[in-house]
Amino acid sequence: MSVSSAFFRYCRVLLPFACALALPSTLAAQTAASVPSRQSHYQSGLAAWQSGDLKSARASFEAVVKLNPRDSDAQNALAQVLLQQGEVAAAIPHFRTVTRLKPSLAIGHVYLGQALSLSGDRENAITELRTGVRLAPQQSEAHEALARVLSAHGDDQEAQSEMRRAVDLAPKHPELHDALGSLLAQQKELLTQALQVNPEDGRAHFYLGAILEAEHDSAGALREYEAASRLSPNLAVARMRLGLLAQRAGDTASAIASFRAVIAMQPEDAEAHNNLGLALLQTGDVDNAIQKFQQALALAPRDSSFRNNLGAAYLEKADFDEAIRQYREGLTIAPGNAELHYNLGLAYKLKDDIPAALEELRKTIALDPSLPDPHYTIGVTLWQSGKFEESAKELNEVIRLKPDYAEAYYTLGTVYKQAGDLPKAASALRKAIELQPDFAGAHTTLAAVLSRQGDAQAAAAERKLGAELIQEKMTLQTATFATNSGTKLMNAGDLDGAILQFESAIKADSSYAPAHQQLATALERKGDRDRATKELETFRRLQKKSSAH
Repeated sequence: MSVSSAFFRYCRVLLPFACALALPSTLAAQTAASVPSRQSHYQSGLAAWQSGDLKSARASFEAVVKLNPRDSDAQNALAQVLLQQGEVAAAIPHFRTVTRLKPSLAIGHVYLGQALSLSGDRENAITELRTGVRLAPQQSEAHEALARVLSAHGDDQEAQSEMRRAVDLAPKHPELHDALGSLLAQQKELLTQALQVNPEDGRAHFYLGAILEAEHDSAGALREYEAASRLSPNLAVARMRLGLLAQRAGDTASAIASFRAVIAMQPEDAEAHNNLGLALLQTGDVDNAIQKFQQALALAPRDSSFRNNLGAAYLEKADFDEAIRQYREGLTIAPGNAELHYNLGLAYKLKDDIPAALEELRKTIALDPSLPDPHYTIGVTLWQSGKFEESAKELNEVIRLKPDYAEAYYTLGTVYKQAGDLPKAASALRKAIELQPDFAGAHTTLAAVLSRQGDAQAAAAERKLGAELIQEKMTLQTATFATNSGTKLMNAGDLDGAILQFESAIKADSSYAPAHQQLATALERKGDRDRATKELETFRRLQKKSSAH
């Protein structure tokens, strides 16, 4: 492959941005007499370039640059033609001139960086490309260009990070997905070979875990992060990723332990305090979660997401006034944040301030019309106010936005039932059951509708099924409550009390995996490793069974 073809493969999507270099100030700097000549030469150069006549294009752009060396557009065009002719060294000074004339123009630094890379000057290439990324952090092409040069320079980890950012910014570009996949495959092979030579290399396990996580192999990533944390216990980033993946897998005890370990190593890490707060909130330990969110905010007071999480914790505690205060504080930082407006609306609704709730929910819709939840909450609020027709309109909009929203069909069926439209009620409730067969409320409400329609046999069948599902749900709620109580006791250091609660949860519902998991943790801390191992095996078996379904 020639140098010129390599360059244009390199920046295939960057070239359309060349027009960004043509700014009015460039032309304004020319004399009145030079403008017609400049325009004539420049247009001739563009026409020749587009037709593939590089020799004539070069001559025309050189004429423009001679007339006005400060013409950044002509400097860029000449550099592009020189590159296409394979004259990299000749092109670089013209790209440098562009960055000197327009230092805040990101694409100029990207072009210069790519040219420097082609010349073999990768250190300076990376510097220019980093400048381009800093000036245009939302431009996928800049991240892609930096990723490619970093990869060529041997910095695979950062290259992977930059290419992933490029993919995130332009997810519909298949060539970016291919490039990221290629980087991951190369690095994965190298790390696998490294671990065969030295299986005790904690950092290699971490990097392999990051690749497996990017490939959506959560189980494999979790295994590698566990190895990394064991072999390199001071590697905070491995502990953090382990905690996040454990949390997603439902292993809150491991997540909490990991986040606590990160905080012990890096007490100023606001994200670690926030993540620990979220994990504690998951277990029902609201007071300690609030404390962690407050610590995160003390370290990063301008982070609206931390403020949002603190509001959610107060909402969980039914402290609506404090939740409202936190959400409003968050909106002073991020006034266009739809999630904050929605949560504020929800807090107002729970406080029974319906006008304020509806106002915030409608603001949420204005900010993001694609969200179904604001319409759903408005629909429920209107239904509870006896405005059935308006409620049905909102709920139908929810279903349009999210056709698999079983709860919305159930609520719509309930609204139609109360409005006296039994055929529509039955249809909506059947759809809710189709989407979620174990939806007890949908079965019992459908039973009432069928009974009013005179179908006693079908009503009895639905009523029986609903009662069975309610009993199962009550059993699950009992197990969940006991497990949450046990977790609070364990976190407070009362292992005996915690074990009693976990055993009570298992007695209520032996298939409730979190109870077995937490019991294993408590037994391990108490030194009963044999029982702990058995409980952990039960937890993993139940988790595997749950994943299969």
